Amino acid sequence: MWRLARVGSTGASASAADLTPLLRHRLVFVTGKGGVGKSTIAVALARLAARRGLRTLLCEMDAKGSVAARMGGGMLTFEPRLVESNLWAMVMDTEQSLREYLRLFVKVPLITKITPIAAVFDFVADAAPGVKEILGVGKLCYEVRQENYDIVIVDAEATGHIVSQIAAPRIVGQLAGVGMLRDQTEWMAKILEDESTCTVVPVVVPEELVVSETIDLVRSIRSQTKTSVSWMILNRSEEPLVMSIDESTGSALEGVLAPEASESLRRATAARRLQQVAIAELRDNVRDLGFIVLPEVGGWSDEQPRGDVDEALLQRLDEEL
Repeated sequence: MWRLARVGSTGASASAADLTPLLRHRLVFVTGKGGVGKSTIAVALARLAARRGLRTLLCEMDAKGSVAARMGGGMLTFEPRLVESNLWAMVMDTEQSLREYLRLFVKVPLITKITPIAAVFDFVADAAPGVKEILGVGKLCYEVRQENYDIVIVDAEATGHIVSQIAAPRIVGQLAGVGMLRDQTEWMAKILEDESTCTVVPVVVPEELVVSETIDLVRSIRSQTKTSVSWMILNRSEEPLVMSIDESTGSALEGVLAPEASESLRRATAARRLQQVAIAELRDNVRDLGFIVLPEVGGWSDEQPRGDVDEALLQRLDEEL
């Protein structure tokens, strides 16, 4: 809910000195092109924040079930549920968010009275861009404003939708001019535009199309919103051992390795070249970003329990941060 009471803590909150710059934010949107691993990264960040003593809310925006699957199964709903120590998880539901908003701010006490208003809202939202987006992002901003959690981490919409979401409060507020709607969107915008409070973290893999779209995304966020983009996560990277082998050394090794090992080295070397090109392009086109580099999760054995894979990723993320 857009709760008025503070969520009880299951452990002491971390001090700022214990946290990396990324986890000092109160609201973190994790986004990226479909298939880059943004849900996995969002879950890992949330678990890491919780283990460092932060009361953490993890929200899945697109309700595809990705977060629930990575949290060990079980149904997630609009009502935040404690899933691990210090970690609550939920799924965004704009209709439920509307009902909650009306109860808290419009003082409509009964669901029976809300239902016809919701029908009107559907009609208005289809004609007025940004209204539905406000219900999603507004819920998250409210949790931040009420200090119900130390940090809210969002498994956000893919790259094609995140800009419209974070820009919605400012756009709708400008259209509203004056009145209650303008007041409500104003405080949302202030949270989203405070670089010490909110940031967007794109997840990218070393592939040409993904890199190009991610560069466009960062430019769009910076040109169309005032929300900070301070970190980028390069996922599925090559491990340092392969990265350290130059082409002449690789060619020499291919002459003495078994055919299977030689083929593996060739593939790894080709992947290394793609990664180097991707990193160079990102750094040339998207400046002033911190890079967090993570290995290919699938590189671990498929026979490993999922929990072991998650722990390995979590440990690597902790080291990178």
